[in-house]
Amino acid sequence: MSVLEKIRSKTGLLVGIIGLALVIFILESLLGSGSALFSNNDTLVGKIGSDNIDYTAFSSKVNEQIMQIQQSNPNTTIDEKTKEQIIDQVWNQMINERLIKTQYKKIGISVSDEELYDLMLVHPHQYVIQQLTDQQTGKVYEGFARPDGSLDVVKLNQWVGQMNADQEKFWKQLETSISDLRTVEKYNLLIKKGMYVTTAEAKDAFINQTKQVNVSFVMKRYATVSDSTVKVTEEDINNYYNKHKGDYKLSETTRKIEYVSYDVMPSKLDYDAISKDAMRVVEEFKGKTTKEDSAYIAQESEGGQVMISGYTKKNMIISDSTVFTAPKGTVYGPYTEGTFIKVYKLTNIKSIADSAKVRHILIGLQSPKTQKQRTPAVAKRVADSLLTLIKEKKVTFDTLVKTMSDDLGSIDKGGDYGWFDENKGFVDPFKNAGLEGAVGNIKVVPTQFGFHIIEVLGVSKTRHNSYTVAQITKLISPSSETNQEYYKLATDFAGKNQNSESFNKEMEAAKLNKRIAENIKESDKNLPGLDGAKDLVRWMYKSKKGDVSQVFEFKDRYIVANLVGIKEKGVAPLDEVKDDVTMKAIRDKKAEQFMAEFNTKAGSSKSIDDIAGKMNQSTEKAENLTFSSYNVAAIGREDALTGTATAMKTGAVSKAIKGDNGVFVVNVTSVNEGTLPKDFKNKQKEMEQASAGRVDYELYDALKDKANIEDHRGKFDF
Repeated sequence: MSVLEKIRSKTGLLVGIIGLALVIFILESLLGSGSALFSNNDTLVGKIGSDNIDYTAFSSKVNEQIMQIQQSNPNTTIDEKTKEQIIDQVWNQMINERLIKTQYKKIGISVSDEELYDLMLVHPHQYVIQQLTDQQTGKVYEGFARPDGSLDVVKLNQWVGQMNADQEKFWKQLETSISDLRTVEKYNLLIKKGMYVTTAEAKDAFINQTKQVNVSFVMKRYATVSDSTVKVTEEDINNYYNKHKGDYKLSETTRKIEYVSYDVMPSKLDYDAISKDAMRVVEEFKGKTTKEDSAYIAQESEGGQVMISGYTKKNMIISDSTVFTAPKGTVYGPYTEGTFIKVYKLTNIKSIADSAKVRHILIGLQSPKTQKQRTPAVAKRVADSLLTLIKEKKVTFDTLVKTMSDDLGSIDKGGDYGWFDENKGFVDPFKNAGLEGAVGNIKVVPTQFGFHIIEVLGVSKTRHNSYTVAQITKLISPSSETNQEYYKLATDFAGKNQNSESFNKEMEAAKLNKRIAENIKESDKNLPGLDGAKDLVRWMYKSKKGDVSQVFEFKDRYIVANLVGIKEKGVAPLDEVKDDVTMKAIRDKKAEQFMAEFNTKAGSSKSIDDIAGKMNQSTEKAENLTFSSYNVAAIGREDALTGTATAMKTGAVSKAIKGDNGVFVVNVTSVNEGTLPKDFKNKQKEMEQASAGRVDYELYDALKDKANIEDHRGKFDF
């Protein structure tokens, strides 16, 4: 048989193989891409109204925001916290676009070009003024201000006419913000104007707040009868649940876990090792010069933190009293202080004034007047030049304070903040220039704010010693070996217990402490005591009730969780709330029994004291109750009693009434009606203003609730 004939004879088989390969390829593509042939829940970031928000679209918008930030400021670091803020911002923007702005369009709200021009340049909106105001001083920047400090519209218009490209970009963004703000204001104002309170409503509200009643009452409290003695049937439980389903409605899905936490603690071996290392530091620290101290502290101290500070006898942190007579360079320690081992070194002793007074000119690294940045080199050069002019008496100090100083808070005082001591909240170099100086001294002093030209105006005659102390801190932390031991304990526990039953049995047998976290939302990133719990929350929302997790690692602990509760959005099923429903059904059963007892024993009695005697209860009193009263003395919250009493007349005795804390009969002993005003216009206005005030912060949430928004961002990394 020829080769060609062999190929022909196998053609059917080849076609079949190729066809099968194509089917496999197509299925793999569909499965891998989350095609519409299958559920798209795996890529659903959320839902806003009827719009599904897909992961790809959402992630793309997040990346666009990040790129914009990095382009506008290349030195910006997008850390985890910043990224979370960007994600929240993008999500809120989507809600705004898909939900809020559609409401504006429906009723025709818009901002015209003419109106926007007026809000920007004729009668500037408050937000425009805020953007042109120094947030530290609260004053409009000098380039835009009138002599009285308010915004000068003429200067603003001149600046707009001369904007560069960056300023133009800022102005366009500000226009967009003002347009959005004004649209929101219009929409909210429409709602506010729709708030109306009738005269009858105002009158009722006034009476509810001012009418006071004094009462005597008899109450048989539910707590006097043990729950275990009251029998409720499944029918009782179902009836209560069906009547009160609204009480068990959840606005969003939540989860509940029970978990065991293996808190990693340093062992004795760890402590001994750190103590030994601290002894090495003591010896090496003694041999370091003052110039070498900072570098050595950064090398040896926890987190590389350099701590060198001045102290007096009153606030000295070294417990050894010899520090006040010891020579410079003396090293103390190691001391165990809390979770640290510390080593101290007395690096300097100097005599300083108890108080001093200086004046200064600040050449800042950023000018609040021009909003321009300065490099430290430029700021120092300017300060040095001004100091030369002052010393050569070519210009006065007072003149330069007014014309050159970037410390707006002291310009009106001639650069003088008055007398200060070492406890004043100024930075150390600024304080030291005065406390260590002599009257008449003038020099340039660098601080984190820039370069100060400081002149010493006065120093106190009394002086004291200041002791400079450097410290090295060693965290008493567990070693990697100790960490591994705890991790093994956690993994052994998780490996042996894969369901709720074995999880609970093992916890009891090992006498482990069970911890609980509940009402956990899918968007939660942190739980009480568990920061950075995103992965744990994801596990909860992918697992079934009763599942036990793998080990989750946190900063100083390992945890294993058991998913014990799943509450979906909507009315919670009876089995999830049965304990609470049963408790309430028992309370209702007690109420029925107590009311029957009141009617049988004291139904014909008209005297509250007589009723108390027949019920074997005491007569209690409550004074100055109003309809708005939140609590009743000796009971707590009891709306049924308050509402009943304020609706009764003097001398009346109520029937037996079911309350939240027990069944009661109330007698009104006196009523103070108060004096009604001639009209209720003021009350109407007050109530309308209160309702209108809620619009700004409740309307947005109300629209979101109505839209039935779903947020599944917690499932993804962006």
